[in-house]
Amino acid sequence: MIFIVVKFNVKPDWTDRWLDLTRQFTESTRNEPGNLWFDWSCSVENPNEFVLVEAFQDDAAGDHVNSAHFQQAMKDMPQALVETPQIISEKIAADGWGRMGELTVE
Repeated sequence: MIFIVVKFNVKPDWTDRWLDLTRQFTESTRNEPGNLWFDWSCSVENPNEFVLVEAFQDDAAGDHVNSAHFQQAMKDMPQALVETPQIISEKIAADGWGRMGELTVE
């Protein structure tokens, strides 16, 4: 799978509106064939930092970046950002989430 984590440093006056700004992009991406997940979180240390964790089947990531909703999001997002987002994008040998071996809940 292609596993991607992106950090978005959002302008303070956009923090409350960020999820609305990205809603169509999020919903459209989640409906793409090959999307495994597309989940937003907010940093507990910086309330203006949103973290996107996403995954695609190996052959689907290219279709994602070429989609109309991705291209539109790339036009919409810059107005709300302090800086260029930071990203990690790697192909990993997994096909989904596994159970944590060091912590078991019974």
